[in-house]
Amino acid sequence: MIDTATPHSARVWNYWLGGEDNYEADRRLGSTMAELYPQVIDIARASRRFQARAVRHLAGEAGIRQFLDLGAGLPTADSTHEIAQEVTPAARVAYVDHDPIVLAHARALLTSSPEGATDHVHADLRDAGTVLREAARTLDLQQPVALMLLSTLGHVADSGEAAALLRSYLDTVPAGSFLMLCDTIETDETRAASDEYADGGAMPYVSRSLEVVRSFADGLDLVEPGFGSISLWRPEEPVSGEPVDQWGFVGAKR
Repeated sequence: MIDTATPHSARVWNYWLGGEDNYEADRRLGSTMAELYPQVIDIARASRRFQARAVRHLAGEAGIRQFLDLGAGLPTADSTHEIAQEVTPAARVAYVDHDPIVLAHARALLTSSPEGATDHVHADLRDAGTVLREAARTLDLQQPVALMLLSTLGHVADSGEAAALLRSYLDTVPAGSFLMLCDTIETDETRAASDEYADGGAMPYVSRSLEVVRSFADGLDLVEPGFGSISLWRPEEPVSGEPVDQWGFVGAKR
């Protein structure tokens, strides 16, 4: 049974993106957050645009044919497989999420091109062993893979645990794989927003310092323009306004 009385992070995010797969509790918390920290809507939308640009780059210029989308959330337009398979129809994508609501929507809405493959793994991204075992139904983990952690790692509150989790995934995939990551940078405003979000009943989400988020790229060769606000990562049109407090990178495993 779906708990519609408690806000859920995927549905709140969907609300910020202008979607319809959310309930009153999600909209109430989403509206409160937007009043407290208006940039949160810009962050949600900038994250989706960053995802699209990065996937397009990896499927095209970098020649990546496999994508592991960790903590994928509710399906929206321009999902990972749509972008990747538009560039290379044979691309294979495994979406991971532990929420049954997300998986129900994904199985109904996410379909693959005939040449490629799309799968949905029902697992917690913090259980890397299960995720990788299940993803191997669709992905060849002996070949390069793009690991995607977009606006997700903040749900792992301890930074040491988050770094170890990243390493467990990166150690499994071969050289030539990529990590695509972005998360919210800690400021007075984002710290207050994180506290309000947790108080609102949703799964807590922490912001981190620039130095900590940058450390998640240790040992990787960063794709230009490197680490910075995702608004400034290869924008397709001139950036107006202040860059968002969501920073990230795309990095290659040596």
